[in-house]
Amino acid sequence: MAEVPTSLVLRRPDDWHVHLRDGAMLRAVLPATARTFARAIVMPNLRPPVTSVDAAEAYRSRILESLPEGISFEPLMTAYLTDDLDPDELARGFAQDVFRAAKLYPANATTNSAAGVSDLSRISSVLTCMEAIDMPLLIHGEVTDPDVDVFDREALFIERHLKPLRQRHPRLRIVLEHITTEESAIYIREAYQSGDDRIAATITPHHLHLNRNAMFMGGLRSDFYCLPVVKRECHRRALVNAATSGLPCFFLGTDSAPHPRSGKESSCGCAGIFNSLHALESYAVIFEQENALGRLEGFASEHGPNFYRLPLNEDTVTLVRRDQQVPLKLREPPSPPTGEESLPETEWPVLFHGGEILPWSIECGC
Repeated sequence: MAEVPTSLVLRRPDDWHVHLRDGAMLRAVLPATARTFARAIVMPNLRPPVTSVDAAEAYRSRILESLPEGISFEPLMTAYLTDDLDPDELARGFAQDVFRAAKLYPANATTNSAAGVSDLSRISSVLTCMEAIDMPLLIHGEVTDPDVDVFDREALFIERHLKPLRQRHPRLRIVLEHITTEESAIYIREAYQSGDDRIAATITPHHLHLNRNAMFMGGLRSDFYCLPVVKRECHRRALVNAATSGLPCFFLGTDSAPHPRSGKESSCGCAGIFNSLHALESYAVIFEQENALGRLEGFASEHGPNFYRLPLNEDTVTLVRRDQQVPLKLREPPSPPTGEESLPETEWPVLFHGGEILPWSIECGC
């Protein structure tokens, strides 16, 4: 095995899938993303969801107002697709650089997705519009049929919905987000190797580290519950191989999804893992294990911007080979503006890798 470097200077990365929430939670978790990532594709599944240009502009303003002083960060807003979303509203937002992409949540597939798409046939005019204006479609790729096993939902989505959708809309640019299965990794890889550069996938740090045994180790581990759920070890290995392959069709998307403790520790716990504070270090662990640290910059900093047709970041971040103990919970969130509520300490989200020692630390960022 090649000698592991003591430091690694990377072009500053972007997060191509993150949940920043709103209000007190937004103010609490935003610094974790902005400390490392220059830009982020921000998910629109608020209550109510972001379905209009005005709503996206207002949400972007709240994000920027919550940004710590002196930190450079650009939120990239997305539209939440519904059965009755007006294609003209979507096109207007894309033309004005308000919407960078549109998100397809199958109805009731995950957190705050009840207003999502009930049937792809209902949004055919929207997809035709997106194909014409070259607007990326971001997909939570799971079927929601109650008779389908939760561990099979992603693989079946490819066969039942993704392949037919791509036949109907061959020029549509698609990101299959937070893939969790060997079937998805193979599908994306084979598409790229056949010369198809219009589909890509994001991969989270937690799906690279965890298999489904983790949810039940020592008891029911609600902090490892996410959607799509983590899968068998063979699927985790397929994701690791994809992420570290150097192929430009795979890139970083944390799917960092914070929830208050009462939401995670309930009789019907929320799905989501909050990983953004140490995401880059978490990815570095996997890339080091695979002797692929030389490919981390492409995965974290280059493949995503190239797919979205955005310029690469010019500033850098430095990873150093230095142990750090990850705290169990988010450090004290910043004080809220006068007259606004803070996030109670009892509701601070637990961190992915909480209590563990990571061998990499970020020395400096922008």
